Amino acid sequence: MRLKFILAVVIGALSSASGVFAQGCALCYTSASALGQAGQRSLDYGVLVLVTPALVLFLTVIFMLYRRAISTTA
Repeated sequence: MRLKFILAVVIGALSSASGVFAQGCALCYTSASALGQAGQRSLDYGVLVLVTPALVLFLTVIFMLYRRAISTTA
């Protein structure tokens, strides 16, 4: 129960930050908007491809730390 509450607080804090939804870079915005529909879709897929390995590694480390913490308390 406590873990769920902490997770909800962290997600809420991160999603309420003003810089989460856009970085505000005028050059990035201009070049992305000039790509057209197919280019924007490709850019979205590129971001997903770059984020996926980092996210998997991060979640693996968190899972291993959590599992180690559970096994030491039992």
